[in-house]
Amino acid sequence: MDKKTIEMMGKIMDTERMGYAYVYPSDGGTMGERIPMGKGNPREEYLIATTPENLADFISSHHDAQRITVTDIADRPLLDVGGGFINGSPGPGIRTKIINRLAKIQAGEMTAGEVLQLDRSKSDAYFAAEDRAVTMAEYGMELG
Repeated sequence: MDKKTIEMMGKIMDTERMGYAYVYPSDGGTMGERIPMGKGNPREEYLIATTPENLADFISSHHDAQRITVTDIADRPLLDVGGGFINGSPGPGIRTKIINRLAKIQAGEMTAGEVLQLDRSKSDAYFAAEDRAVTMAEYGMELG
């Protein structure tokens, strides 16, 4: 596991708010044509910090996506972005904060910050390594 992955994982966990983002890319077709989900349209999966600021920055960095679905760490839906709308209830006042920050980014009044995201396969590898380390420590205590 590389140092960059470990550092990003630390930044995400430091927010104490993390979840998964599923990005369904557009097909790049014309006139708004899209490939239906599940029909050869692969999705990208990320572990992300689910703070309002990071969600706005994440959405702005995937502005050309057909759809973005964000869940909490237990994979329960938080919000769904598509067609210019943000649906869902990520918590009191959070949706408003996301929309306000996103509007400023889109209007050029501010630039998006560092997006706290990690490819799902890298986060899964991190969690698996962490589980192995805990298991080895517990085993060592039993022997010791």
